[in-house]
Amino acid sequence: MAAKQALQQQYYHPVISRKCTAKPIFTLLGNKFPSSPPLFSRASSSFPNRSTVAKCSGDGDKLKDALSGMVGKQVEELLGREENKALLDELEKASERVEIARRELAEIERQELEAKQVREYVKQLETRAGEIEECLQEISAAKSMVEEAERSLSAGSQSEASEKDKERIESVKAAGVCALVGTLAGLPVSLTQATGYEQLLLPLAVTFLSCALFGVTFRYVVRRDLDDSHLKTGAIAAFGFVKGLGRLSGGAPLELNPASILSHGIDGAVYVSQSLLIFGFAAVSLDYCFKVGIISPFPLNGSPSETNGE
Repeated sequence: MAAKQALQQQYYHPVISRKCTAKPIFTLLGNKFPSSPPLFSRASSSFPNRSTVAKCSGDGDKLKDALSGMVGKQVEELLGREENKALLDELEKASERVEIARRELAEIERQELEAKQVREYVKQLETRAGEIEECLQEISAAKSMVEEAERSLSAGSQSEASEKDKERIESVKAAGVCALVGTLAGLPVSLTQATGYEQLLLPLAVTFLSCALFGVTFRYVVRRDLDDSHLKTGAIAAFGFVKGLGRLSGGAPLELNPASILSHGIDGAVYVSQSLLIFGFAAVSLDYCFKVGIISPFPLNGSPSETNGE
């Protein structure tokens, strides 16, 4: 029907204007109906005489309506023929094929647009995948660094624990040497003051423990400054005065008279001298062990300059 309407619009149109010159009708219709004698044979027989001219001054509208009706009838007659129906069917089929091709073209364009969007999305995913891969590599590197730090800390803690154990052993050795030498040095003094073996136990035990404590303290005080006499004599004097005056305080109470004060002064001097002698022997023996390498000074790894800096 679309093709039929197109043919009707092609052949059905006004051919006369308000002011027109006299021309034959076939001259007016010659451009619209090219040379096709079989198709327009009947149409030419039904037209008016070829010598008829249209004088369009007042009858232009009537002539226009008449010609329109004749052309419309001729077009209807042409479209109703069997040989033209096949052409119309082919034209309609061609129109349908064109419409189908348009729809397919639109579908192809839509698919191309979707494919383009998918490609862009894939590119974005690839970019994000690269970024994720870089992040995973950084995380792996950080994890390896953390593991290395943990191993270092573990090794450091183990080595530190081992160093502490060695330091404790050296301190025990220093305490043993000083306790043994100090006890032997204080034995003659204890024998002069005791009347039996039972009375020797307490003084010897006190001397043994105080000299053991002195050995540990002396090692940490002197450190690796083995030639520093001030540190050595200061440690000996501190322990000697503390032990001697402690013995004095355990004796008879002090009275406010010259005889009591003099007596306490003499006893204090004797006790302090005895303590200084005992701790002096212990210090000499420990210093000797430091120098010959029997006992290591504190710390085990270090130099005098390092210990002084600390």
